[in-house]
Amino acid sequence: MYAQLFGRLRSLIEFHSNIFVLQNPAEPNANEISMLLANLAKYDELKDILHLERPAPNELNSNNRAIDQLLDLFVKGADGTYNKEANFDYLSYLFADLAKHSEGRKYFLTKQEYDGVVPLSKLVVFTEHKSEIRRKGVASTIKNVAFEIDAHPKFLDEDEINILPYLLLPVMGNEEYDDEDSLDMLADLQLLPPDKKREPDHDIIQTHVETLMLLTTSREGRDTLRAVKVYPVIRELHMHVENDNVREACERLVQVLMRDEENDEKVDGGMKALARKPRPGNASGVPKPFGRAGGGGGGAGSWATQQEESEEEDDDDKITEV
Repeated sequence: MYAQLFGRLRSLIEFHSNIFVLQNPAEPNANEISMLLANLAKYDELKDILHLERPAPNELNSNNRAIDQLLDLFVKGADGTYNKEANFDYLSYLFADLAKHSEGRKYFLTKQEYDGVVPLSKLVVFTEHKSEIRRKGVASTIKNVAFEIDAHPKFLDEDEINILPYLLLPVMGNEEYDDEDSLDMLADLQLLPPDKKREPDHDIIQTHVETLMLLTTSREGRDTLRAVKVYPVIRELHMHVENDNVREACERLVQVLMRDEENDEKVDGGMKALARKPRPGNASGVPKPFGRAGGGGGGAGSWATQQEESEEEDDDDKITEV
């Protein structure tokens, strides 16, 4: 027992120390330190970083809160403007773990006084970034923050977080849609170029679809997703991605979107559009309930490594935090 407590205390001290080493613009091991911080954040005690304060380096142009400093490092790392040796991509896994806690979700949803920006708004712009690590960590962070159901109006408001374009664009390819559907879609989703590529990582796609599912928790959310024609996007996703977890996530979302709010089911048409050949273990071809959240592969919620880990099985039948 004492050895375990000592180990966690030691991890806490290492965590705090490495935060400030990370802020050195000339630190050559910044990416490795970011990975270490992401791994240390598995311990619940490390959520204390949300309250840790220390003056920021002048080069960072941040405030005195460590979490704000890390988020600003992450943003600057996207184009290498802070440290030429670092991209800070693994900090996205740290953010995903912090978002498992209510205090973390509150932070990501609260406008900060020093720059007037909601922290989550700084992250959503990276859902189509070239780095798979960054995309995966950001997707998991968004999904975990979306467990704050009361904040969904802020998620959907175009003048607030405006999350829908950042969830839908990654799961779209170069498909063409009927004019009737296309005209009602979000402006960012219309007239996509013919070389538009869909997110190649199936776990990330699944995470985005499950975030959309969380946004259907309220009537307002369901009506919004219906109004902007999310169903055709999910239909095409289901048709073009050969992955059972992604397809099951799509089917669960369609069941909600096609449901009549007056308790009269109208899902048959939508589900027939998602029909596919039966596969082993589902001989009837009937859509199955949601499986687990996309995981594996060293993403947020697992230990960060420089090599991808093998996918593990999980039989949970609900959307879980990652």
